[in-house]
Amino acid sequence: MAVFKEDDRALTAARLQINEEYQKNKNETSEENIKKMMKMGSDVEAVLREGVLQMEHVGENKLLLRPRESLLLENVPYSDEPRKKSR
Repeated sequence: MAVFKEDDRALTAARLQINEEYQKNKNETSEENIKKMMKMGSDVEAVLREGVLQMEHVGENKLLLRPRESLLLENVPYSDEPRKKSR
């Protein structure tokens, strides 16, 4: 829900996919296969959380990027000295 926040179409598609996979595999009894499926689910979650950015069309040829807080990284090393402006 965090990855597809306020995107009903994506949330519905994800929910349908999850339910479909569950129905397809609900009778699985092999512990090894269950562990593989759980690992796959965890891997997919990690990819979604770390690699998906939401964008919204806000006009013709214009997109609004809506990154989650967890994706915002400080990419400038800490320094006590103020940075010099480049010209």
